[in-house]
Amino acid sequence: MRILIVGGSLGGLNAAVWLSRAGHDVTVFERSATLLEDRGAGIVLHPATVRPFGGSDPTVLRMLGVPLRRVQYLNAGGRLVATRPTSWWATSYATLYRRLLQLIDASGYQLDATCVGVMQDEYRVKLRFANGTEAEGDLVVFADGVSSFGRTVIAPGNTPQHAGYIAWRGVVPVCRLSPQTRSLFEEAITYVLLPTSHVVAYPVPDRDGRVEPAARLLNWLWYRSVSPEQLDDLLLGRDGRRFALSVPTGFVAHEHIVRLHVDAQAMLPPPLAECVALTDEPFIDGIADVAVPRMVRGRCCLLGDAAFRPRPHVAAGTAKAAEDAFQLAQSLQAHSVGLAQALDVWEQRQRPLGQSVVERARWAGALLQSGRWPLGALPPFGLARISDSALPI
Repeated sequence: MRILIVGGSLGGLNAAVWLSRAGHDVTVFERSATLLEDRGAGIVLHPATVRPFGGSDPTVLRMLGVPLRRVQYLNAGGRLVATRPTSWWATSYATLYRRLLQLIDASGYQLDATCVGVMQDEYRVKLRFANGTEAEGDLVVFADGVSSFGRTVIAPGNTPQHAGYIAWRGVVPVCRLSPQTRSLFEEAITYVLLPTSHVVAYPVPDRDGRVEPAARLLNWLWYRSVSPEQLDDLLLGRDGRRFALSVPTGFVAHEHIVRLHVDAQAMLPPPLAECVALTDEPFIDGIADVAVPRMVRGRCCLLGDAAFRPRPHVAAGTAKAAEDAFQLAQSLQAHSVGLAQALDVWEQRQRPLGQSVVERARWAGALLQSGRWPLGALPPFGLARISDSALPI
């Protein structure tokens, strides 16, 4: 088939990899005019995430990521109060994006292509773009993220709902940290639980994908509750632009960064306050989720965050998008004589998965933000359901 993919981030690239490997003619349309390598920060790896590179063998993991050998909890004074061994791996958005981009035909990845219209009939589907061009195919995969245009076509009225808190995020080269702080965070995922917020930090490869200890970055997230008025103020960028949900690196207003640094010194354990202070250009990730009642309409389907966008606490957004993409290719291959049947089988499998991940992330966020998360517990990473967790609900 001729398959058009709207959205060239990690979900769209996973779809392009698996659908092209299945023999389909695939083109990816990305609205950004430039490559997306500087977007995002840390990602915890999952079997679905590394599947395009050959699976979870040690060679693949060492190529992509940094080992996380323990989860640890600090108290407000910076003292280590709980630790448990783990065997996870973490990577960066830039590393994963660049590696996936290498797996597809570069001529099939088109930038500056904002989809503004879709028309379909029983036989074909046509897309219209803001630059005046059009494209026609047999199937459209909307992998265009939380602000999905495709969602307005397939599941109109389903919009992201803000959770009442944001994540301040940033990365700092570990070589800039004091020796004591560097040793504390090395190969660990670190949590700090506060009365109405929490912090997570872990090392990731640098922007060039280097995984050596001296080259790594420390990725941190500080989840903070905000009122609607505070959120409105934070989403006004330094250039006067108003952002819908998140403010990328380089656009956060200077006065908000100054306040962040002051608050970090007053409220965070010294090692994490040091990390925040050394981050010149943090960014803001508005925490919101969305879940759709349907993923398919005719010859169009939704994938990844365009369909189900979970909060970050379960570290499963990228994995879910990757699983959606893989299962779509599998279903199309298994039901090659009937597109409608293939999409129906795929949706019946992936929609419950997406719903369960969103619900699990809401559950985890409620406990973490209220200070009720069990101290020393393993975080609920992955694509499992709430009922699969060993933690009390």
